[in-house]
Amino acid sequence: MPVKVFGSPASAEVARVMACLFEKDVEFQLIRVDSFRGPKRLPRPKLHPHGESITFDDGQATLVESRRILRHIAGAEKYRNQGNKLLFGPGALERASIEQWLQTEEQNFNVPSADMLYSLSFLPPDMPLDGGRRGAPPAPSAAAGMHPLHRQHMEKMDEMRQRYEKSVRELDKLLNIYEQRLYETEYLAGDTFTLADLSHLPNADAIASDPRSQHLIASRENVSRWWYKISNRPAWKRIKELQRPPSAEAPF
Repeated sequence: MPVKVFGSPASAEVARVMACLFEKDVEFQLIRVDSFRGPKRLPRPKLHPHGESITFDDGQATLVESRRILRHIAGAEKYRNQGNKLLFGPGALERASIEQWLQTEEQNFNVPSADMLYSLSFLPPDMPLDGGRRGAPPAPSAAAGMHPLHRQHMEKMDEMRQRYEKSVRELDKLLNIYEQRLYETEYLAGDTFTLADLSHLPNADAIASDPRSQHLIASRENVSRWWYKISNRPAWKRIKELQRPPSAEAPF
């Protein structure tokens, strides 16, 4: 049975899994699912009825969580001799280190980075995000005469700014740890590219691509070097091609 991936390549969960499949040279069929229609979208694969971002089915397993899928692809006997054989480490010691960093990504990197990206999707591209208070809720006297929709908008912008600033603080602390680690090793789990690095690709790419957040990576020498190396891997470049919107055809 051919490997099937249900979802959109724009989803971080789907992009993470497809990058792993490309690294392992596993052929698969991407069945695009409209991620904006929730449970009413079509097609509706099994174990994918409630709006999850991804379903993976290879005949042996049907899974819906991206990091679990990564472990399955990189560790399954049926794919052992394909593509990158070191994604999950050559032995138990290396795998333990990879697991530690996979958990760090999931628990400490994914949440603040996702919060940051969510907040930036609301905040205007030209809004100062360096501690200024433009966009903060107006004073009560000013708010009294403000249209309710405008007041609601201003409050939403302040909520998003606060979420952004909280995410920056959390990511600053975490990436300082990464900076020290990457001074000692080429990659997070050692001197070889593994799932520990691959799992960071979707959200780190979005951070590095936005001028309002890219300083988090660019300002750190070792993190920046690491990011350049992992983001230029052929597998991730293929994902970026798939994520690119189709160019509009000229009307005739």
